[in-house]
Amino acid sequence: MFHPRVDVPTVGTRSTGFMINFSGITKRYRGGTALNGVSFTVPAGTVTGFLGPNGAGKTTAMRILLGHARPTAGTATVRGANYVDLNNPGCQVGSLLDAGAVHPGRTGRETLRIAAMMMGVPTTTVSEVLQKVGLTEKEGRARVRGYSLGMRQRLGIAQALLGDPRVLVLDEPANGLDPQGISWLRTLLRSFADNGGAVLLSSHQLHEVEQVADNIVLIGNGEVLAAGSTIELSAGAGLETLYFQLTTPTDRSTA
Repeated sequence: MFHPRVDVPTVGTRSTGFMINFSGITKRYRGGTALNGVSFTVPAGTVTGFLGPNGAGKTTAMRILLGHARPTAGTATVRGANYVDLNNPGCQVGSLLDAGAVHPGRTGRETLRIAAMMMGVPTTTVSEVLQKVGLTEKEGRARVRGYSLGMRQRLGIAQALLGDPRVLVLDEPANGLDPQGISWLRTLLRSFADNGGAVLLSSHQLHEVEQVADNIVLIGNGEVLAAGSTIELSAGAGLETLYFQLTTPTDRSTA
């Protein structure tokens, strides 16, 4: 059954200060098309929830935005430039795509200290971000191999915040967090946006996204199915109902 794209205002209408801009992004592989003409913006001072089933193209879009992959067509910019062209990008864009992509033999503190040195950030910042994400001094001195998934997520968020960026790009940051941790993350992201930052947040946790996001972009099968304010998309039957109505034909939850 085909579901047409929902006709709602484009994300970004609340502000002219677009920090992230996807314009006609298409990504084709030999085996098919991962993204097809994806366009949306993320304004300053907002959290944008990036929703879709497994395999919808969320991570591919984020990888293109962060310069890890090249699009077949279109552009994806941060603060008006390609990520690779930004001056010291880690100090402008904080990202977390894979909390497991850290050396297991290093301590959390060592991981952050190396990242700080690479960005030219004072190493004294390490203690500040560890405290901000709720990792104790003892946990910071522990080897990452002994971290739970939730602790790895906190460490990844700490690294994303290390350079005091104005943009955050986070792929499933709530995975492994307990209810207290999820509440902490919601407060952190809301505060970041309220202070003028922009957040692109990918998640499968619809209820949590609905509580923190100003805007939502819903994609399926590599295409934008709906985009608008959270209030607009949650109206009527609700966000969850809309999500299932639009994504059921492309749901890959069993993959």
